[in-house]
Amino acid sequence: MGVDLALLYSGGKDSTLAALVLDSFYDVRLVTGRFGITDDWTHAETAADRLGYAFEPVDLDRDVAEAAAGLMIEDGYPRNGIQHVHEHALERAAELAVDAVADGTRRDDRVPTVSRAQAQSLEDRHGIDYLSPLTGFGHTAVDRLVAETLRVETGPSEAIPKADYEAELRALIAADHGDDAVESVFPDHEQSYVRGVCDAE
Repeated sequence: MGVDLALLYSGGKDSTLAALVLDSFYDVRLVTGRFGITDDWTHAETAADRLGYAFEPVDLDRDVAEAAAGLMIEDGYPRNGIQHVHEHALERAAELAVDAVADGTRRDDRVPTVSRAQAQSLEDRHGIDYLSPLTGFGHTAVDRLVAETLRVETGPSEAIPKADYEAELRALIAADHGDDAVESVFPDHEQSYVRGVCDAE
């Protein structure tokens, strides 16, 4: 194909569905940001391997993780910290030798999000395209497509193997502020981890 795309990848259902949507048009490489705090990024590598996609870890700046953790402690919730990390990860992905970068954000996501102005700035500064193929899909539509296409494990965020920013930020906050701080910052929520593609019948 010749059009190289780096997709921010967590191993979850949204970023996996985004890869499947983009696969017909781009040479998709799944990339996972890592701060070097934990080895949770390897969960994404395993999922990418199961799906047959090229994979690359991308090193993120430790000071970005520390700033994000500080925002979370100060705010008492993760939104602004996760947003800060996502923007940094997109910048790092845009620095790769690719024609486009993408993520798995959906229409009804509260965080992370990428505004039109942020997308345009990223494109202009790096000479790449920014794509968000699930922006038109709501939660129900994504779940329906995932149920038909992917084998997915779901459960409480702290129990599901994943390679999103949350795992390393949880570890950083726990090390600096204790487990109680982690529980007070991160609300209970479910995560997903893709175990493979459904068998064709």
